[in-house]
Amino acid sequence: MGLPKQNIDNQMRQTSISSLIKFIVPSLIGIFLFMIPISFNGEITIPVAILAGILQDLIGNYIPQIMTAIIAITVIGSLGTYFFKPKAIVNQPFLNTLFNVNIAWQMIRLLGLIFAVMTLFKLGPEAVWSENTGQLLLYDLIPVLFSVFLFAGLFLPLLFNFGLLELCGALLVKVMRPVFKLPGRSSIDCLASWLGDGTIGVLLTNKQYEEGYYTKREAAVIGTTFSVVSITFAIVVLAQVDLAHMIVPYYLTVVLAGLVCAIIIPRIPPLSRKPDTYYEGAKENVADEVIPQGETPFSFGLKKAVNRADQNKSAATLVKEGIQNVLDMWMGVVPIVMAIGTSALMVAEFTPFFSYLGAPFVPILELLQVPFASDAAETIVIGFADMFLPSIIGAGIESELTRFVIAAMSVIQLIYMSEVGGLLLASKVPVNFKDLVIIFFLRTFISLPIVVGMAHLMF
Repeated sequence: MGLPKQNIDNQMRQTSISSLIKFIVPSLIGIFLFMIPISFNGEITIPVAILAGILQDLIGNYIPQIMTAIIAITVIGSLGTYFFKPKAIVNQPFLNTLFNVNIAWQMIRLLGLIFAVMTLFKLGPEAVWSENTGQLLLYDLIPVLFSVFLFAGLFLPLLFNFGLLELCGALLVKVMRPVFKLPGRSSIDCLASWLGDGTIGVLLTNKQYEEGYYTKREAAVIGTTFSVVSITFAIVVLAQVDLAHMIVPYYLTVVLAGLVCAIIIPRIPPLSRKPDTYYEGAKENVADEVIPQGETPFSFGLKKAVNRADQNKSAATLVKEGIQNVLDMWMGVVPIVMAIGTSALMVAEFTPFFSYLGAPFVPILELLQVPFASDAAETIVIGFADMFLPSIIGAGIESELTRFVIAAMSVIQLIYMSEVGGLLLASKVPVNFKDLVIIFFLRTFISLPIVVGMAHLMF
């Protein structure tokens, strides 16, 4: 009678080891790809960004044409679905979600196509396709999004599907819940943004929200608070204003102001008024983060992680999910970014709108004793259009203190329409344009005294 029991024990042990390996190996690969900074060509970056950069080097000259074609397919599919409701699309949940959108999004996608075609062939008013408007989107930003979305989309299942988020949720809930009023698993979103790119953070958040892990409020908070600019891009901004030697105090300032914003803004409107309900149609996949009696956070998190990893039975399913992620980002997000980003840059480039918006900041900056206050005021507001514009405009200001403030503010403000703002509006994350405007100004008012105070300590 002992032999069968021994066989059962051995089988259970082997099953347990197999499940543990199934959790550990894919999760470690995902951590390496999305979160481990490595040196490449003299820059510190993450492997997913390296792969994206290699792809850009190989086919970068063709990406504007490729993405214009993809935007055109998206618009044709969307309009065809809207008017004719073909069964081949509406009966397929993924295709239906991708193409069956309301008339407002149809028009924005169509506008994105018009801007892309005008820019690609340099048709119509130069204001649309100039170097600082349409070309900045189609030739500079969208090639980055194309390649990042490709590799991020394919490899996201390594972070999502093998238990890493379950383990982090159990380990970090005692920090994230009281401090930020968020699930522990949201720490992964922040880390992926910080080390990788804000766009990756938005994608992570959107995916988790659609799968029922975040409520509307949680998704809105994470998407607008934790999709921070990467360290790499922050260094680029600092170099633009000729202060690269200040990287350590600069990033400490960014982190300090960012943490203060992350603590305050989720507790006030509009984010505090978002309902704690889940995505319509999603199966509520609420992560149980209450540690049972007799369990440690690690043992409970590991048990949940292994159970999650065991649910993956087919490699084909993971590949299919990865391909759907890529198509969802290419076709669902890029047309919106092209439309909204180009529009925002046109306003910034050819109208005094942002100068007028910046005028109220002049007396505030003068009160805070920031030199060249009138020049700095415009840069503080123009960051809403594009994060890089403030450092371009402010690079010629003589005061190092003022350039430091401009560079730090442009990163901390986080909501800029040419990328993260456009991505948020194109995603399922429940924020609208009005929310983004309010959050942008809240982040500005909260962080400005902190940044200026730190600048006065250093200069």
